Amino acid sequence: MFYNFDCQPNLIMASKTQKEAVDDPLWKSVLEQTFEYFLTFFFPEAAEVFDFSRKFIYLDKELATMFPPQPHNKGVRYVDKLVRVALCGGGEKYVLIHVETQSHRGKGDLALRMLEYYMRIISKYKVPVTAVAILADNEGGYHPQVYKISFMGTSLRYKFNSYKILDQDEAALRANPNPFAVVVLTALLAIQHADASDDRLLDIKHDLYGQMMQRNMDKKARRAIYDFLAYYVGFEKPEMLRNFENQIQQKQGRNNPVGTREYLLDKAKREGIELGIEKGVELGVEKGAEQKSYEFVSNLILETDFDDNKIAALTMVSIEFVRTIRANLRRKE
Repeated sequence: MFYNFDCQPNLIMASKTQKEAVDDPLWKSVLEQTFEYFLTFFFPEAAEVFDFSRKFIYLDKELATMFPPQPHNKGVRYVDKLVRVALCGGGEKYVLIHVETQSHRGKGDLALRMLEYYMRIISKYKVPVTAVAILADNEGGYHPQVYKISFMGTSLRYKFNSYKILDQDEAALRANPNPFAVVVLTALLAIQHADASDDRLLDIKHDLYGQMMQRNMDKKARRAIYDFLAYYVGFEKPEMLRNFENQIQQKQGRNNPVGTREYLLDKAKREGIELGIEKGVELGVEKGAEQKSYEFVSNLILETDFDDNKIAALTMVSIEFVRTIRANLRRKE
């Protein structure tokens, strides 16, 4: 499934589409909630290699300490997941799966960054590591998979798994029964239909919903994939999202709204970004936006099972701000 040609990064910047994907928190969520399907999608031998009866251990916090974010979240944002997965055969043998999702080309330094991740992870954990870079950008000629350097008889070549969504075959994804194929299909159609009207986008989301319903998966994965296809590319008109959810509700024959979680998620992302929280003070919010941010975070804590890291990412506030609100809510109980 992976491509096998060498490619050194260059510095040509990717152009932005009119409707950019809200990629960061959605990729993080869907990767975590569908990780077993992710493994079997990318590694056909996964069921024989990994012990799926044992829990995955997510090491995102440890990864963040090794690679702290830039101040105020400036620059291109990448989705990084570091997961410890048990191997078959018993014992305490583990492999770390490093997943990197990039939706924009940025500075073109992905291959070097992947090497830096690999070296630091190997140095800290001293276990086998496999890395996967999912490239969700819209630039056809960009596909780094190898980092090479050589000088006066000393050389290094680092190769990692690299998966370019733009190069995937739509028909093959539709035929693939793996639930993670719907995630890839969603990202592919977002690239192919970047300038789609709201009406066309509504049809695409219904198509993706149908693809999801054709596949067998657990409830947790279905919820994550629904969130992903519903929010990965947003409508121009907010009411179109409500129309989509109402239509899905009718398909399901349900009377209660499908999207309580989705509505809060969308509201927190959309309004939180508009508030310009990146200019905040120590708790991650600007003083004038603090009350609204407090309300968004409180709603997500009360109405969802999201952890503090996910809520901080969705609302663009600091993890300390989320923890403070959660502690305040507990005192009120």
